[in-house]
Amino acid sequence: MTTTPDFEIFLTAPPGLEAALFEEIRGKGFKRPRAVPGGVVLLGGWPEVWRANLWVRGAGRVLARLDSFRVTHLAQLDARARRVPWAEVLRPDVSFRVEATCSASRIYHSGAAAERIATAIRETLGAPHSPEGEVLVRARLENDVCTLSVDTSGEPLHKRGYKEAVNAAPMRETMASLFLLECGYTGAEPVVDPMCGSGTFVIEAAEIAARLNPGRARSFAFERLATFDAEAWERMRAVRSARPPPALCHGSDRDAGAVAMSLANAARAGVTEGTAFRRATISELVPPEGPPGLVIANPPYGNRLGEREGLLPLYQALGGVLAGRFAGWRVGIVASEPRLAGATRLPFLPPGAPVPHGGLRVSLYRTAPLP
Repeated sequence: MTTTPDFEIFLTAPPGLEAALFEEIRGKGFKRPRAVPGGVVLLGGWPEVWRANLWVRGAGRVLARLDSFRVTHLAQLDARARRVPWAEVLRPDVSFRVEATCSASRIYHSGAAAERIATAIRETLGAPHSPEGEVLVRARLENDVCTLSVDTSGEPLHKRGYKEAVNAAPMRETMASLFLLECGYTGAEPVVDPMCGSGTFVIEAAEIAARLNPGRARSFAFERLATFDAEAWERMRAVRSARPPPALCHGSDRDAGAVAMSLANAARAGVTEGTAFRRATISELVPPEGPPGLVIANPPYGNRLGEREGLLPLYQALGGVLAGRFAGWRVGIVASEPRLAGATRLPFLPPGAPVPHGGLRVSLYRTAPLP
C-alpha cells in the first residue's frame, strides 16, 4: 500500500481511565501519545491503526481522524463534507452510516448534521448509506469545529472474540486490563480473583502473562476500508510474541456456574494452561504456593441503599481473610462507594478517579504489599 502522511488516531477510554490507557500505549512504541478527555490521541498511519486494534488492551475503539474544520451552519457543513477525499478511505461497494454529536455549536441538531454528511458521502463516493452500515463515520461538532473520523474497530474492542458466557454484571475486558495495569500488574506474578464471575480479570491477566494480543481472535471494521492491505495485515497478525506464563492466574467463586463459565471462556481464549479455577467461598480462600502477587476482585456493588448495607459483611469477610492470610500480596478491589471498600479495613492508597460502569460510578481501591 502507498504510504500516507501521519494523521491523528484516537483511542477511547472510559472517563477516569485516560491516564492508565496512556501508560499502556506509551509502553508499546506508538508515536507521540497524549491523554485527552475520553481517551488518548497519537500520530500514525494505517499500519498504526491496525496495530492499535490488535495490540492495545485498554482502548474501547480506535478512530482514524480524517478531517477537522470550522463550520457554523448546515450548508457550510455540506460543502466542507464534499471536499473530504472519501474515496481514499471508504469503498464505494461497502455500506456506511454516520453518527453525529453536537456540543456548544451553532449546528445543534445532530440528526441533521449526520444526514448532511451522509448525503455528501453518498453523492461524491457512490457508497450505499444504511442504518446498519458496515463502516461507521463519526462527526463531532464542538465549539463550531467539526471533526470527522472513521471507526476502524467495528464491534467494541472489549469483545475479544472468546467470551460466549457472561455473568449478570460482567466487567468489560478493556476496563479490567486498565485496572490490572493500575495495580502494577505486568504479567510476571500470580493473580488471585476470589469472586471471578465469568473470569474476566483472570483471563485478561493470563493473556498479559502469556503476551497474547487481545485482538488476535476477531475481525475489525478497517478490513472493509479502501486503505486495507490484506497481505500486510496478515504479516502483522502472524508475528508471535507468546511465551509460557511465568505464574498462574487463579480464579474462584462460590457459584459452580460461574466457575464453569470461567473454564469455558479460558479455553476459548487459549489460556487454560495459565489459569486455574475452583469453586470456593471467601472463607476457604488461601494463597497459592509460591511468591506473593496480586489479589484483584470486583465484588457486588448493590444498586440500592438497602442492598449496599447487606453487602457490608461480605466486604468485611473478604478484608479479614486477605489481611490474615495474604501477607506480602497487593490488593485491588473495585467498589461503588468508599463505605463498602472501607468495610474491608485494608490499608488502601488514595483511590483512583470514579469510572462509569453498569450505570454506577466505581473506583479502584489499591494497597501496597500487605504486612
